[in-house]
Amino acid sequence: MTTVEPIRNIEDIRKLEKYFEQTNQRNLLLFTLGTNCGLRISDIVGLNVGDVKNKTYIQIVEKKTGKFKKFPINSKLRPMFERYTKGKQLNEALFKTIFNNRLDRFGAYYILKEASKAVGLEEKIGTHTLRKTFGYHHYNKFKDVVMLQKIFNHSNPAITLKYIGIEQDKIDESYMNFIL
Repeated sequence: MTTVEPIRNIEDIRKLEKYFEQTNQRNLLLFTLGTNCGLRISDIVGLNVGDVKNKTYIQIVEKKTGKFKKFPINSKLRPMFERYTKGKQLNEALFKTIFNNRLDRFGAYYILKEASKAVGLEEKIGTHTLRKTFGYHHYNKFKDVVMLQKIFNHSNPAITLKYIGIEQDKIDESYMNFIL
């Protein structure tokens, strides 16, 4: 099994945002939502327009855990939701395919892989990359692994650090700084 990585470099995140901005607004919103909320892809593609339109919070029951989750919609996502949901019915899928079906995790994976290749990213990219990117940058900004553990519903902080790649970063750093 190949483990996917977070996108550690902010400039790489900006490259992907610019790519999506120029190619597809749905995909830009999918990427931005994933990197700004830490939801699993199954929960992201499960959203309906009514879950975000004219809302200040997103409230869901996580598909994997069955747990209730509520979090505020940040200032980057709010205007994106306003533009994207304009004229759409509340009960329709937020992310739809060109065939008008709900986008699934396989479609999301394809979107991310193609975009990553187009902008020249070398990380191992998958749908969990969005969640891991959120976690990686949240941890680096706030240095609060317990809060991130709660956000992710992980059982302990070590799992969270390993999941977001911090553990590997520290191992790499120790190797780079150890010279006999």
